[in-house]
Amino acid sequence: MTDIRAFEVGELGLRLKEIRQRAGLSLRELARQAGVSPSLVSQIENGKSQPSVGTLYTFARLLGVTVDELFEAEEQAHERALELEEPQDEWHGSGRMNPMNAWHPSEYANRVSVVHPSHRPQITMAEGVVWERLAATPEHAINFMKVTYAPGATSSAGGEMVTHDGYEYAMVLKGELLVTVGQEVFHLHEGESFGFDSSIPHVHRNPGPGVFEGVWFVHGSSHQPPA
Repeated sequence: MTDIRAFEVGELGLRLKEIRQRAGLSLRELARQAGVSPSLVSQIENGKSQPSVGTLYTFARLLGVTVDELFEAEEQAHERALELEEPQDEWHGSGRMNPMNAWHPSEYANRVSVVHPSHRPQITMAEGVVWERLAATPEHAINFMKVTYAPGATSSAGGEMVTHDGYEYAMVLKGELLVTVGQEVFHLHEGESFGFDSSIPHVHRNPGPGVFEGVWFVHGSSHQPPA
C-alpha cells in the first residue's frame, strides 16, 4: 500500500514557495523581512528543513495566507497518494467515506466536514511540533486542530514570544504544557484547559519527558495563523 505521508514531504515548502512567488517576493526579501537566513528559507522551500511554529507564523503573516491555505497542500498530497492506492469504493471498504467529502447529500458538502484520524492533513514543524487539521470548512478565520509537542519542543525557535490576532482556546489531552502569556506562566496538565488573547506575547513549551497532545481552537483574523 502507498505510504501517504511519504508524498507529503516537502509539500509545505512547495506551497510556501508558490505563495511567495505569487506575492512577488524574492527568497532573500522574504528572509530579510522574516529575520532569518536565505539558506533557511531555501531549505524549507526544498523540503530539507522544517520551520518552527514561530517561523511559519511569520511567513504566513508576511505572505498574507491562513493556516487553512497551508493545510490545503497537505490535503492535495493525501488525494494524490490515495489515487495511487488500489481502487476501492467511495467508503474505502471500511464504512468510512473519503474524510474531506464525508457528507451527503451534496448540498451540505461545503458546510459539514468529517475527518477520520488516519486521514487528517498534517503540518510538521521543527522540534517535533505537529498540527493536525480536525475539520475543513469555508470559515478560514477559525482553526480547529490537534497539536502535538515532542518532549522539550517549543512553539518558536529559541523560545521567543510571539503575537497574532484573535483568541486561542485549548485543552490538554495528554502530557503537560508550559504556557507563558505576558508575564504569567501556567503549568497545565491532562484535563486542564485555557484561553487567552493572542495579541499578548506568548510561547508554549513541553517540559515533560513524554509527548504533549492537545486540542486547539483559534478564532481571529482570516490572515493570522495560531502560534
